[in-house]
Amino acid sequence: MTDPVHGRIQAEITENPVVLYMKGTPVFPQCGFSARVVQILSHMGVPFKGVNVLEDMELREGIKSFTNWPTIPQLYVKGEFVGGCDIVTEMFQSGELQAVLEEKGVSPKATA
Repeated sequence: MTDPVHGRIQAEITENPVVLYMKGTPVFPQCGFSARVVQILSHMGVPFKGVNVLEDMELREGIKSFTNWPTIPQLYVKGEFVGGCDIVTEMFQSGELQAVLEEKGVSPKATA
């Protein structure tokens, strides 16, 4: 039997090129780790969908079992789990995040 929450997550990460499961919203993050990932994506000009796990307890637990990753935020690019705050931060600093986004065909918006 498939988990309905996992089905919802799968649909979301399939329909949106970049999805961030986070505490709070991109405009009002409710934890420092979520805020840092939002800051990195915004800095890079990457359009993404933020999903607030605090609004849905099933989703909050479901996302952890979906990836077998115990923490939030969780970043997905083209349906693939990239990582949490520490991994995303390290990848950003090393230039690897930019490479992954380009490889997946997600181009940052041109920043003036």
